[in-house]
Amino acid sequence: MSEREANQYSPLTLAFMGDAVYEQKVRERLVLAHNMSANALHRLAVERVRAEYQSRCILKIIEDGILTERETDVFKRGRNAKVNPPKHSTVMEYRNATGLECLFGYLYLTAEHERIEQLFEICWGMEV
Repeated sequence: MSEREANQYSPLTLAFMGDAVYEQKVRERLVLAHNMSANALHRLAVERVRAEYQSRCILKIIEDGILTERETDVFKRGRNAKVNPPKHSTVMEYRNATGLECLFGYLYLTAEHERIEQLFEICWGMEV
């Protein structure tokens, strides 16, 4: 899909897609690294897909200064979307996490899979 076509989607639609992309990457890494019960894998996955962790992840990516201007714009579209955060995270954590998911969804739809891998490596490398 072209960038123009991907930009036609709302930020929350992109985040919906990005949530699945990000979680699939987490599950893939966990399964390849650990041969354990599905319940144990689920507990490990939750640590990395929760809003607090994703918020720290995008803040690290921003701090490293590796986002392009376009990627920053996509992140900000997602971060600034109207969301209702769950009780277990702050509004800012949830907004940042939504922005990260929006970015992953956008990159997925525009077939920038190598870039997803680069950004995901930063997330994966962070302490839980």
